Amino acid sequence: MSQPDKVAARPVTAHATRRAPGAAAGVRRPGRPARSVDAPEQRDRLLGIALELFAQRGVVNTTLGEIARAAGVTAAMLHYYFKSRDQLLDVLIAERLDPIRERMIAALAGTEDPVELLVGLARQMVQIGTEHNWYAPLWMREVLSEGGGLRDRLEARHGRAKQAEFIERLQRAQRDGRLNPGLEPELVVQSLMGLTLLPLAKLNASGAGSGPALNPENIARHAVALLLGGVACVPRA
Repeated sequence: MSQPDKVAARPVTAHATRRAPGAAAGVRRPGRPARSVDAPEQRDRLLGIALELFAQRGVVNTTLGEIARAAGVTAAMLHYYFKSRDQLLDVLIAERLDPIRERMIAALAGTEDPVELLVGLARQMVQIGTEHNWYAPLWMREVLSEGGGLRDRLEARHGRAKQAEFIERLQRAQRDGRLNPGLEPELVVQSLMGLTLLPLAKLNASGAGSGPALNPENIARHAVALLLGGVACVPRA
């Protein structure tokens, strides 16, 4: 082959072997997770880990980087699913907290008897806290506490209409003589949470075994006993 022929052949060889960026085997575009982890399961796993950390440390004290490290993924991968902590919180509310809220609303609609209503709510709270070990500590830390990272978000999203409706139901039951007139309706929900979520949060905390033996069954039983009979042992007629 002549020298000119060799020179002419080079561009053809180079052109034939050139690949577009990212087209080589095992190479992916920056910022996208690999196909094996680009799935709903990975997203759900990241949400679960974020909930656990928020419940343990608080929203303000937990960074996206810490969530990524706990999940064993890169910050870029977490950012692929959730662009910011604000977006992550909105997703957590919509996908994890709102379904629980719907369960509570359904419990409110289950009976007209005010005592059955309060007992049912207490049991529902214990059931939810048992199913989701992050729920009680997260709610106590981030919703009930002043300055909690979810409190204002939840109120902005849902308002206070359901809470006002519940209070009105209790007030109406008091006027009808079906509920203890000494109760303060606005404190009833807080009392229910104190009877259920507070001991559940302690149960889920590290080192909780140092106190009295607690489990979801006796927490629910204790709450119902207080709701129905108080603390005085009154002989039955």
